[in-house]
Amino acid sequence: MKNTMFVKILVSEKNPISFVIDHKKETPGDSTKRTDRSWAHLVPVLLLNCALLMPQTCDFFASSGWRWIHVMLLSFSLSYSLNPLFANLARKYNLLDRPDGRKPHQEATPLLGGAAVFIGFLTALTINGIFSLELGAIMVAAIMLFGIGVVDDFKDIPASIKLIAQFICTLLVMGSGIMLRVVPHEFGIIALAGNALLTVVWIIGITNAMNFFDGMDGLAAGLGAMISFFLGVVAFQTDQAFLGWIAVAMMGSCLGFLPFNFRVKGNARIFLGDAGSTVIGFILACVAVYGDWAESDPVVALVSPLLIFWVIIFDMVHITIDRILTGKVLNFRQWIEYVGKDHLHHRLDCALGGKKKSVIFIYLLTFCLGTSAIVLRNARPIDAVLLIIQAAIVVILITILERRGRFFNGTLQ
Repeated sequence: MKNTMFVKILVSEKNPISFVIDHKKETPGDSTKRTDRSWAHLVPVLLLNCALLMPQTCDFFASSGWRWIHVMLLSFSLSYSLNPLFANLARKYNLLDRPDGRKPHQEATPLLGGAAVFIGFLTALTINGIFSLELGAIMVAAIMLFGIGVVDDFKDIPASIKLIAQFICTLLVMGSGIMLRVVPHEFGIIALAGNALLTVVWIIGITNAMNFFDGMDGLAAGLGAMISFFLGVVAFQTDQAFLGWIAVAMMGSCLGFLPFNFRVKGNARIFLGDAGSTVIGFILACVAVYGDWAESDPVVALVSPLLIFWVIIFDMVHITIDRILTGKVLNFRQWIEYVGKDHLHHRLDCALGGKKKSVIFIYLLTFCLGTSAIVLRNARPIDAVLLIIQAAIVVILITILERRGRFFNGTLQ
């Protein structure tokens, strides 16, 4: 084995000729071995895909009462196996997230991970015959948002245009009958207007909050998987298997993406992109509205999804208040266009001294609050109120501690 020098000549329209010199020890068969190893992990997953896509397999799980397992496994395996494909497509068509001053990564990274997640999610539901008019409306709206997100990843779209698109998609979903029932119907037109407004605020708010959390490796997809898990558990608790299947499909797809995005060593190989994070947030927000989370108690029904989504709701409220009080935003247009590093994960990164620490901390916080939602099934209204108060106190304490930590580290902005 000799120490050889390899010279690679790269030719393209923008870069006619460039040379990359690489000093390394390598035998002629080493590059082939590396390629084989890079694809070897996909073989078992591809075989699993083939097995799960067979009608006999689907029928077996359905007849055994284990359809949720089939949905989860199929969404996971499809998402996992499609991520390398979409990473290559993103490189080919230059759909890359390039580093700049406000982004933590140091190298251009493919952006089409959301496509693998969305296809895995859709296929798992379709193969299992999971469909309704309401779900159809959610899927059509999600496809529209996905297309806009891909265009935005390729060429930035103004925030106002994206907000209008989200509003139209929300109206489409509401037109199918998916709407919050917070204001009692006895109030007539006031109830209709109030519930419609709350639905718009909820869906658009959660959609953008999830997109804001797509700022560190593993964060948005990990939160998507955890929120889906808790929505699924509560759905099965309340005998809403249909919603449970939707939730576990999203959970499986997000989990299939995570190995490529949240790695123990090294940086992410692919990002969700706006197309992925907004669609995950939109679908989960719609599922929360779609469900009836308590059979006879509207307070419990409202508090249960609030606890599950509490972390991203808190972050949205916190940054909004902070930016207004500090004068960073002076009007609505500035608010929707403002891009900063003041989100919860950024603040925890400064306080804890590491991005992975920040992500894991948020995972644990989400898990703690999500488990509170599970115990609400037979809770009294006062119990639900107390849990909300407890969740508020928890995030307030965390905010105080992380601000003190940043102050002593000299990073408080």
